[in-house]
Amino acid sequence: MTKPWAGRFAQATTTSVEAFTESISYDSRLYAYDIQGSIAHAGMLGEVGLMTKAEVRKVISGLKSVKKDFENGKIELDQSFEDIHMFVEHLLTEKIGSLGKKLHTARSRNDQVATDVRLWMKDVARGLEDDLLKLQKSLLQKAKEYETWIMPSFTHLQHAQPTGVAHYLLAFIEKFARDISRLQDCVKRMDEMPLGSCALTGTILPIDRSITCKALGFKRPTRNSLDTVSDRDFLIEFAASLSLIATHISNFCEDMVIWCSAEYNYISIDDGYCTGSSIMPQKKNPDVHELLRGKTARVHGALYSLLTLMKGLPQAYNRDMQEDKERIFDSFDTVSASVNILTEVVKHTHFNKQRLEDSCRKGFMEATALAEYLVLNGVYFRDAHHIVGTIVKLAEDQNCALVDLELSAMRNISDAIKDDVYNVLTCENILGMIKSFGGTGKASIKNNLKYWSRKL
Repeated sequence: MTKPWAGRFAQATTTSVEAFTESISYDSRLYAYDIQGSIAHAGMLGEVGLMTKAEVRKVISGLKSVKKDFENGKIELDQSFEDIHMFVEHLLTEKIGSLGKKLHTARSRNDQVATDVRLWMKDVARGLEDDLLKLQKSLLQKAKEYETWIMPSFTHLQHAQPTGVAHYLLAFIEKFARDISRLQDCVKRMDEMPLGSCALTGTILPIDRSITCKALGFKRPTRNSLDTVSDRDFLIEFAASLSLIATHISNFCEDMVIWCSAEYNYISIDDGYCTGSSIMPQKKNPDVHELLRGKTARVHGALYSLLTLMKGLPQAYNRDMQEDKERIFDSFDTVSASVNILTEVVKHTHFNKQRLEDSCRKGFMEATALAEYLVLNGVYFRDAHHIVGTIVKLAEDQNCALVDLELSAMRNISDAIKDDVYNVLTCENILGMIKSFGGTGKASIKNNLKYWSRKL
């Protein structure tokens, strides 16, 4: 196959170079966006007189026919065409003759690929937002199911303070809400149309970029052609957003892996979402969670790869940038699949009420509430902190919980302790007493459940 750029070359490209430089094996997934951009471009060429109306109709009809062939599985990819842009042009020319060669007027593969990838990103980002919303709804349903259940919270993997199971699940709804917001912000910043920037400087031909921009649904044309073809900030930002989604999934899965162990037994996961061992018959492993946790490294790697790819490039377009697509496609595919499987898994995860309640009686988790009780009785907080530390040490020495200590023993340490102290020495009572906005108090949990029910 003679290359479109072969006029300056005395020798044909070797097959080894064709195999090494091709991107059609992975950028073929952009075919629909490439055709969408070409249809808009042809319409603009007709509007400014660079194509006749009849030519535009023929080109657009041919492009739609090519798209239908792709959709019906009639197209066999040919690596000799390097990329999807040249291949679509070839297929079009086969259908409508030499008129197909006119379509590339006033554009370059540089602005073409920038347009295709932006169109793809706008599309898949919306789909991912919808998937994250489903995940949030799955978490919300679980939070409603366990609205009144208590559990320990942890810092440094040590018992910290009592919290609610619903409060824990609602925390991840908040994280995924920020992820959705980041995706939306990312799309807003990249909502500019590259076509018409050509190779890097624009064109002397009388094009009207506003026509193409409107046809493709972008907010505005890009303002600097040099920046346009060299910019992949939007993909790096998208990769960063994907990395945070993966991180939040990994954080959740880390907890689930720990909590389904025999040592914790806080949760159980339905058999259909676990796997076994090839040698140990008793094993029931949270492999889905572990794989989700592991795939986060893959998504992070794509971000680092893109940053490294772009950091040393001179202006403007360089062939290195061809490497962006495999990274971002794989990152998106990984996160999309992760969000969807986690949505399923959440529905089939069950908390163990008795085990959670038993665990709340360990670790002196009432200590902070006891210190705040002393503050309410006029003790400075730093003094209260020291007093409660002494009381905890006493309970440790007696091998009992704080609630099991004699009132007189506690009053020997501080006379600010009254008969009503036992109200703050049970985790259930503490959750009823917490009133701060956004806290783990029962009223706050109820309000947040109502808020997210309306919002989602």
